[in-house]
Amino acid sequence: MTRRRWIAEHWDEATATIEGAQAVHLVRVLRAGPGMKADVVAGGRVFQAEIASVSQTGETSEVRFNLVAELDADPALPVTLVMAVYRFDRMEWAIEKATELGVAAIAPVFARRTEKHLAQAAKKRAERWRRIAHEASQQARRSEVPVIHEPVELAEHVRAASVAARIVLAEQERSTTLRRAIEEAIDAAREETPVLEFAIGPEGGWAPAEEALFDDNGWRAASLGPRILRAETAAIAALAVIASCLE
Repeated sequence: MTRRRWIAEHWDEATATIEGAQAVHLVRVLRAGPGMKADVVAGGRVFQAEIASVSQTGETSEVRFNLVAELDADPALPVTLVMAVYRFDRMEWAIEKATELGVAAIAPVFARRTEKHLAQAAKKRAERWRRIAHEASQQARRSEVPVIHEPVELAEHVRAASVAARIVLAEQERSTTLRRAIEEAIDAAREETPVLEFAIGPEGGWAPAEEALFDDNGWRAASLGPRILRAETAAIAALAVIASCLE
């Protein structure tokens, strides 16, 4: 039977501890106690572990594990998804699925066509997005949780220095496919695995001034093909293409 996997908040070389909702579920729903075995992620490493102690104080719970043996872990894709803020229900679905597909980081940005009320609410939404990524990482048995950056203006992110090969998906681009852009990045990296960053626009796509901004800052425009996709569909389709090239 596959052991459950938990992501520790605190750890050292021999022990790891989980708190909050994870610990409450483990103690109250699963009735966990000392001696129960599980897999525990601690600092991006995965361990076979055994519960050493369980403590409850009022509504809070804490579970401490002894780390028994380190297990092999699949690394995250060296990919950052730059995602224009759009409808939160669809965006949260994309964050969950991107996490399952192995993305290393997600960077929300405010585009010209991001609705004003969503931009105003997004800064308070980052913690919820991190919880979604945390839960999806646990469900997908990942060895690390993707970084969810604080949302910023598009220009701030586009102009920031980066070692990544940077790709923007653009509806107007027809000559360069995403796969071709990735293969060129792989060739340029030679024997190393390239670090990639790709940007997905909001509903309605990038404004012309934003396309010029990407171009002026060295981003490569690429296409997913002739079909018009929702932002969340484009994000997952692009990650699937990237994974097929890198893995």
